Amino acid sequence: MPFAIRFHQTGGPEVLRWEEVAVGDPAPGEARVRHEAVGLNFIDTYHRSGLYPLPLPSGLGTEAAGIVEAIGDGVTDLQVGDRVAYAGGPLGAYSQVRCLPADRLLKLPAAIDCRTGAAMMLQGLTAAYLLRRTYPVQAGDRVLIHAAAGGVGLIACQWAKALGATVIGTVSSEAKAKLALAHGCDHVVYYTHEDVAKRVREITAGEGVAVVYDGVGKDTFAGSLDSLRPLGMMVSFGNASGAVPPFNPLLLSQKGSLFLTRPTLGHYSAKRADLVALGAELFAVVGSGQVKIEINQTYALADASSAHRDLEARKTTGSTILLP
Repeated sequence: MPFAIRFHQTGGPEVLRWEEVAVGDPAPGEARVRHEAVGLNFIDTYHRSGLYPLPLPSGLGTEAAGIVEAIGDGVTDLQVGDRVAYAGGPLGAYSQVRCLPADRLLKLPAAIDCRTGAAMMLQGLTAAYLLRRTYPVQAGDRVLIHAAAGGVGLIACQWAKALGATVIGTVSSEAKAKLALAHGCDHVVYYTHEDVAKRVREITAGEGVAVVYDGVGKDTFAGSLDSLRPLGMMVSFGNASGAVPPFNPLLLSQKGSLFLTRPTLGHYSAKRADLVALGAELFAVVGSGQVKIEINQTYALADASSAHRDLEARKTTGSTILLP
């Protein structure tokens, strides 16, 4: 029988267990996929910790890539042997083999291998909807991207630069600054010891940025608002440092009639056509070399607890994959 990571109670990384699981034939509309690589993402820690509550016991993980082993009735877009990748759908990507809805799977182009596919789908599709749908970046825009050396950050910085933006990224160390500058950032700000809004105003000659992409949350939210130009957009898409506390919406008016959104990939890719379109844009920028996927850490899937510890301790950069 195949194995998977599961957890029976919420808590720290120690609650993750490597267990045998039964995987049957795919139901109608499903495909069975044997994973070659699994992606690690911060949302996985929210599920494990209970920040995003789940019925227990539960599987974990939203992103992987592998080979189609079998297809259920009614599946016409896939064949056995296809190389596929996905982000989203039911939890359970931390597994050797699983069945899942076929309409969540995207065929990988020949130029993109399964490890790259697993490393880029959630972070890359997130960057795709943020930069191309939520606030469509235009040439000449000034943008602020928090955690620029992280998984979403490295992809988003490269992509925004390719679109002609001036990219300001926040980082926590000199090593991460070098990484961000090598992947699209024009300027870096150390959010650990610099006043982010003040530095952004200096860089932009007092104007501020058109948009802030903030996946950090509580620690950066106030500085993000103060970095925006009038009518700028605050895109709060994650809370790695904790949830943003309640605030009075009048604050948005006082700071320049700002826009605020809290988007999710799930809503932007709920329709199959939207998922396919975002995937096509992602595959195009990766395939062209405009965006390079940096797999900077690998772990055995059975050792997912160590990967979670390193992720939460901010020891990782770029993308991380788990190998079944």
